[in-house]
Amino acid sequence: MFYRLFQLKTLLLLTLFFSGCAVEAAKNQAGEIVEKTIEKTENALKNENAKSFEKGASIKITANSPADTVRVFYKNLRGKRFREALFLTNLRPAIEGLTDAELKDLQVDFEPIARQVPTEIEINGEIISGDSATVTVKLPDNETDKLELQQLKLRKENNYWVILTVDPAAEQIIKKEGRNYFFALRIETHHSEAREMLSRISKAQMVFALQNNGLYADIPQLIEKGLLPADALSAESTGYNYIVSLSGNKKTYKAAATPAVYGKTGKLSFLFKFDGKNNPHLSEKDNGGNLLK
Repeated sequence: MFYRLFQLKTLLLLTLFFSGCAVEAAKNQAGEIVEKTIEKTENALKNENAKSFEKGASIKITANSPADTVRVFYKNLRGKRFREALFLTNLRPAIEGLTDAELKDLQVDFEPIARQVPTEIEINGEIISGDSATVTVKLPDNETDKLELQQLKLRKENNYWVILTVDPAAEQIIKKEGRNYFFALRIETHHSEAREMLSRISKAQMVFALQNNGLYADIPQLIEKGLLPADALSAESTGYNYIVSLSGNKKTYKAAATPAVYGKTGKLSFLFKFDGKNNPHLSEKDNGGNLLK
């Protein structure tokens, strides 16, 4: 996932609201965290990574170089040191203001990404031109999971190299939204996943009805028949709860999706049903987390 860094499915979360003294306390805590993280990152680049050659690399890697920054990034990511990893990217404005509690909340989304990082990162090339650099690294492809050569762009900022994980337009959004970026992105992603799951439920119902004389089924039956993933029974992966309501004769149905935690895992409620002419229709609305009818 993380190889096309955050052009993917992730993320993320909740918008937290603070008031009064709590706001100032959060700001002070965030500032201390930022300073400590910068120090840890500097030490990692200067000390941990001072080896000229790293196992898996096919070029000479010098400390504090673009290639070294890429190597440290993936090492931190695989080690689930997410703050240290993201500080080496242009996602930094979205991570530096997060408290430890907020970052822990994000881990549920980051950890699957960390598990996909190979044990050894093979770095095959490094080109530096002024304050810009390109590092060629062998990473799993998003679609095939096969190791393929990919190029990562970096730029120099205050004598340190930064991995460019998002384009300039997205970077401006990140700078504007700061720590809320991941939270908003998570909700947006869950909205897309809820729509996709309702579409899958619709297709599964079509297949089931063709095989069962026009009768529809509930979610457990669709899963049992292998027509739906088990994810449909849990909000863990998509942040949404799904309900299929069958008519008495099982010849019609409605499918609904509501956020597991309103404002944190999603804001929109969804309803899939057929209109009077038996045409499928998907409705969506911010309904405070309640079912649409």
